[in-house]
Amino acid sequence: MANTYTQIHIQAVFAVQNRKCLIDNKWKSDLFKYITGIVQNSGHKMLQINGMPDHIHMLFGFRPVQSLSDLMKQVKQDSTKWINKHGLVDGGFSWQAGYGAFSYSRSQLPQVIRYIQNQELHHKNKTFQEEYLEFLDKFDVNYDKKYIFKPIE
Repeated sequence: MANTYTQIHIQAVFAVQNRKCLIDNKWKSDLFKYITGIVQNSGHKMLQINGMPDHIHMLFGFRPVQSLSDLMKQVKQDSTKWINKHGLVDGGFSWQAGYGAFSYSRSQLPQVIRYIQNQELHHKNKTFQEEYLEFLDKFDVNYDKKYIFKPIE
C-alpha cells in the first residue's frame, strides 16, 4: 500500500476452550514460535508472546493488510491444527471462541512487554478471569458477562 504509514500495536489475549490448563511447558515454546510464524507470515511483527497453561498474550505490530478478526481466526485455527496434528493433548485441542484485543502507543510497549514476559508472576496473585476483566475495565470496553471466557470447570 503506497503512502500508507501506520503504527498500531495490539495485545491480543485468548484462552483454551473451557479454560482448561492444556498448554504444557514441554511444548509451549514451540507453540509460541509457531504462532509467531503465523503472525509474521501475515505481514505483522510479533513483539512478545507468553502465556499460562490456560491462555496466551501476544503483543504485535499490526499492519493493515488484513482485519484483526481474520488474523486472530488464522492464529487460532492454524495453531489448533498444529497442536492436534502433533498429538500434544489427549482428546483434541481447541481455543475458546473470542479474544480480547487492546491497543497501545509506542511509549507503552516496554511496560506491556515486561507484563507479558512476567505472566507467571502476575498469576500468582490474580486469576486469568480477574486479569481479563481488569483489561476490559481499564480500556473501558463494554461487555456482557455471559460472553466472558468461561471459568475453569
